[in-house]
Amino acid sequence: MIYIKTREEIEMMREAALTVSRTLGIIAREIKPGVEPIYLDKLAEQFIRDNGGVPAFKGYRGFPATLCISINEAVVHGIPTNKPLKEGDIISVDCGVKKNGFYGDHAYSFAVGEIKPELKQLLEITKECLYLGIAQACSGNRIGDISFAIQSFAEKNGYGVVRELVGHGLGKSLHEDPEVPNYGKRGDGPKLKDGMVLAIEPMINLGTKNIKQLEDGWTIITADGLPSAHFEHDVAIINGKPEILSTFAYVEEALTLIK
Repeated sequence: MIYIKTREEIEMMREAALTVSRTLGIIAREIKPGVEPIYLDKLAEQFIRDNGGVPAFKGYRGFPATLCISINEAVVHGIPTNKPLKEGDIISVDCGVKKNGFYGDHAYSFAVGEIKPELKQLLEITKECLYLGIAQACSGNRIGDISFAIQSFAEKNGYGVVRELVGHGLGKSLHEDPEVPNYGKRGDGPKLKDGMVLAIEPMINLGTKNIKQLEDGWTIITADGLPSAHFEHDVAIINGKPEILSTFAYVEEALTLIK
């Protein structure tokens, strides 16, 4: 069932989403070679709780951490460890917060130090896929219009689009209907309406679209071992058009300060 949100509910969701955004901004300042992902996780949990939120992922279906930190060939759902980040890594940091009874959930993929040109391009194209998908989140369109926009741009650039993992509705539950695949056909799927809130999240691989799960029961990696990137925003449909509730501004400000 798809839940339509009121304007008041959307504003509460915006507050949850912006708490995630600020958390990612704090994390962005700390991402560098030698840093342990478990340190980033502890920092995020403390910040979220200090700002009136609850980490949405910790304990969700048994997940042990506040952040999903997925490094290089890990696509999503990576468990933070004490293995230090290395120069040239790319990492996806996915964060969720529950606040005022509603969820925020979004993600950003970072470069660790200097990375290879092909990895820079992967990050740029994946982020562009996100915004192309968001542009299709208009009343009267269908989920497939979002999916097609993401898939066609990624594949035009030679990348693999993950099939088994998808975006989703968001609200009082972390995962609501409808599913938002990153592949599909124009005009397919549920019709988009005002008041829908979607977590749109392209997961784009440098090589094959195929994936597999590690023995930890969580971490998803590419089948060919090549890197993957992941970006995610929370998007509400208001007055027929997409409005992004989350923001990358805190991340981008932090990255500018680092440089």
